[in-house]
Amino acid sequence: MATERYNPRASEPKWQKAWDAKKLFEADNDDPRPKYYVLEMFPYPSGRIHIGHTRNYTMGDVVARYKRAKGFNVLHPMGWDAFGMPAENAAMQNKVHPKDWTYQNIAVMREQLKVMGLSLDWAREFATCDVDYYHRQQMLFLDFVEKGLVTRKSSKVNWDPEDMTVLANEQVIDGRGWRSGALVEQRELTQWFFKITDYAQDLLDSLEGLDDWPEKVKLMQANWIGRSEGLLIRWPLATPATGPATGKVIDGEDELEVYTTRPDTIFGASFMAVAADHPLAKKAAESKPALAKFIDEVRHMGTSVAALETAEKKGFDTGIRVVHPFDANWTLPVYVANFVLMEYGTGAIFGCPSGDQRDLDFANKYGLPVIPVVMPEGENQGNFQIIDEAYVGDGVMINSRFLDGMKPDQAFDEVAKLLEQKTIGNRPMAERKVNFRLRDWGISRQRYWGCPIPMIHCEDCGVVPVPKADLPVRLPDDIEFDRPGNPLDRHPTWRHVKCPQCGKDARRETDTMDTFVDSSWYFARFTAPWANDPTDPKAATEWLPVDQYIGGIEHAILHLLYSRFFTRAMRETGHVDLAEPFRGLFTQGMVVHETYRVGSGSNSRWLAPSEVRLEDVDGKRRAIEIATGEEAVIGPLEKMSKSKKNTVSPEEITDGYGADTARWFMLSDSPPERDVEWTDEGAAGAHRFIQRIWRLVSTAAPSSVHSTSRSGGESD
Repeated sequence: MATERYNPRASEPKWQKAWDAKKLFEADNDDPRPKYYVLEMFPYPSGRIHIGHTRNYTMGDVVARYKRAKGFNVLHPMGWDAFGMPAENAAMQNKVHPKDWTYQNIAVMREQLKVMGLSLDWAREFATCDVDYYHRQQMLFLDFVEKGLVTRKSSKVNWDPEDMTVLANEQVIDGRGWRSGALVEQRELTQWFFKITDYAQDLLDSLEGLDDWPEKVKLMQANWIGRSEGLLIRWPLATPATGPATGKVIDGEDELEVYTTRPDTIFGASFMAVAADHPLAKKAAESKPALAKFIDEVRHMGTSVAALETAEKKGFDTGIRVVHPFDANWTLPVYVANFVLMEYGTGAIFGCPSGDQRDLDFANKYGLPVIPVVMPEGENQGNFQIIDEAYVGDGVMINSRFLDGMKPDQAFDEVAKLLEQKTIGNRPMAERKVNFRLRDWGISRQRYWGCPIPMIHCEDCGVVPVPKADLPVRLPDDIEFDRPGNPLDRHPTWRHVKCPQCGKDARRETDTMDTFVDSSWYFARFTAPWANDPTDPKAATEWLPVDQYIGGIEHAILHLLYSRFFTRAMRETGHVDLAEPFRGLFTQGMVVHETYRVGSGSNSRWLAPSEVRLEDVDGKRRAIEIATGEEAVIGPLEKMSKSKKNTVSPEEITDGYGADTARWFMLSDSPPERDVEWTDEGAAGAHRFIQRIWRLVSTAAPSSVHSTSRSGGESD
């Protein structure tokens, strides 16, 4: 008798309905079985998920089902990272409210995920834009304020002129806004910050205990935290320190502080460089219009470290000079340079061109001396030169007076010892110092669709917190997106409020929180999303840390580092009893697909895979646009993205082959940590395999039941 073929349209909805009816995947906090928490990084509701998303969730689903089969009480929830600029952009472009756009997208994507047959606990679902969720986030913020983990200060920020909002350093990619792609500017604004730097050493040290994290992720975090041991050196300003054409001393300035990790190379110094926002630069610019113009140009350059490393090195001589700490007759020029940031170290460096490629490029451009001070052992000093490539390796000191012949480490200690004994202004000329690259986390964003910061500005009382009894501070629904900028600033009533301390007229904080705040604690909320407080500490302690967290490597710094800080801050405020949020981390490979493009220049456009027909002509693949018959250029394999339209929706697979086929292809085509290329041929092959499994089970099942019945057992 012929075996019936597997029909996913009949079988999959039937069993998914049965699972839902029995609530098989809803975790019970009081279940006595051992707990296991598996979580995938929750999605942004951009409109539709593609097959790349489902690979992430399928991997987590396999772990969840396996652990359930092993007798664990498994928590496998799903939610939505729902605040952010795309919703505001959609509101402006499509004349739709961000809330409506967001929740409509959530409804569509929820149904897409449910079709995939994932064993998710939908009973715990929430979106970060739910008032219930951001109410608790505001409670956390006020607790952090009380503990001194929040500060407000004036700071140079990355300003996206298109989205008209502040970006964190990590959100500036190659000098451009990570969402808008606009060139980022530098501005001075008063911002709210989380004091993540208070935990810099702990965040670094604790990486060693994360045994189930990929080494590459731990290395990326360690590099971002950027601990360095160096020397803070005070260089005296030459007297008189000459401003342009004035001959006057720079008011109030008699020294330049520089932090360096290579004080051993001090005799290779040929210039000093300060950031455009350094006090010395600002004072010098007061009487030098050309310098002021240069500083303004620097403020409009890219601000990310990567952008500065690759950008052309530019400088402007301030006319100020400093005195070398070991030679009163040796002075060095002070430049304002575009590659020095005020946020790192002291905002000033000494340039040693022979030992730093960036300094060498700068020195060669401006005709500054290049003095080799470290030479590989065994080289001939008479022949050793630095011309186009700096020497950054180990070796012996040369051209360094009393340091000659020493190893760099020994020279470091010798310079530190001698400068600690010298004084400038009744203070040691140098002191050893540990420095971190990590900066405090600026969370202020000038936009509507985010969690309101629960603070109030009063002329008499200053900045005061909203009383917890008055929370939540809700976003107003009646909002206008008729022009760029923060609509909350323009709202006729929302920002006007009474001061909770003196009762006088005051105004609300109109900045909202960075969306990375929303995703920095959601894993804790999932343990008891019904709790009146941000967490149920008992449930959080029992479920956390997340046993297996799954997501992309692109979140190695941003999301994961912020979540580690947030968990520590929540421990300080009594909401959890642990420091690390994720015990195990897995970074899956991406799903990639070739791209298709027709036209050229400004008239070119991307085509979705469903819009092309692939042909094989004389052994050569061609892509033809179905609608026009025009030949398209077949591009390389790239990560699926809406911008290049190389996405495949789950429905394109499930409608024809079923969810099991899509899931099997996701798991079988390549190792989970590597990229997988989505092809129709691969999906068809996975479907044939599913059919073989179905036939095998269908054939074996009657024999198994018959055998069990004959032996007196029960059939299932």
